Amino acid sequence: MSNAGSPSHRAAGTETGQLRYDVVDVFTDRAFAGNPLAVVYGADGCSTEQLQALAVEFQLSETAFPVELTDADVDAGADYRVRIFTPGGEIPFAGHPTLGTAWALRRRGLLRSGDRVQSCGAGLIGVRLPDDVTAAVELTAAPRDEARELSADEVAAVAPIAGLTVADATGPAHVAGCGLSWLYLRVAADAVSRSRPASTKVSELEIDRTALRDPLDGVCVYAVEGAHRATGAPVSVRARVYVPGFGIPEDPATGSAAAGLGMALVAGAVAQPDGETAYRISQGVEMGRPSVLLGRVEAAGGRAVRCHVAGQVVATASGAIAVPT
Repeated sequence: MSNAGSPSHRAAGTETGQLRYDVVDVFTDRAFAGNPLAVVYGADGCSTEQLQALAVEFQLSETAFPVELTDADVDAGADYRVRIFTPGGEIPFAGHPTLGTAWALRRRGLLRSGDRVQSCGAGLIGVRLPDDVTAAVELTAAPRDEARELSADEVAAVAPIAGLTVADATGPAHVAGCGLSWLYLRVAADAVSRSRPASTKVSELEIDRTALRDPLDGVCVYAVEGAHRATGAPVSVRARVYVPGFGIPEDPATGSAAAGLGMALVAGAVAQPDGETAYRISQGVEMGRPSVLLGRVEAAGGRAVRCHVAGQVVATASGAIAVPT
């Protein structure tokens, strides 16, 4: 089948009063690492409140719900549509639900391998599904909120949300996003390990959001540890991501943050100002959920124009869950 919006897509999810689901781990080559994702099928008839209740029940960073394609999706060439929820609410885009949902739909025979198109709240996202189920799945997204360097006062406000101080910053900090926006704080390697989630939400900080199209409620703390544009080798990055505003104290692997990080690397003169730069992110180590995210950013004139993030996916569980009343 060419997409997940077919009658069989609904049938795959429904039992009497129950919905079928899969749990997959994303950005890992083995179970019980990476970032877990619940993919719940046949929820087209559920209200937003019911979908939110299911996301709260799973208590994962995100729960994904493949739903029927709209007429506009079909006209735009989308292969499947997904709604994405955190325990704290619905979001327009996220990376590991994009990769994990496509992989899970293909595993159930509801999506073909090859270049596919996902429709979500942020618009259309390209997804490449290789024939080899053990190979990395890749998403492609265009920048929506251009990288903006934070002022010194903004950096001083952002650092404490990650348990750090402005003295830990080793380079410019940015706001950037490809469907979900993030604060990017570059720090020394030891500061990544020392950073901690805080209860303060990004929405409570004195940050200029006037030019943003997408939600901003997370911080990516990262250190550049390896080669950069001077050698042409992939950039090696260690990262931790905190999203208190969406009920996620710390996320083990964050595809949307990995996509926007490419924008920050270009803006911070780590990635090439023209052409393509590859980068490899290690995340989730401190949580006991080691994850590897493979990024590529295409730039022109010192600005990122296209971001790619790839990772492997493995299945961990399947079952049925009651439809919330």
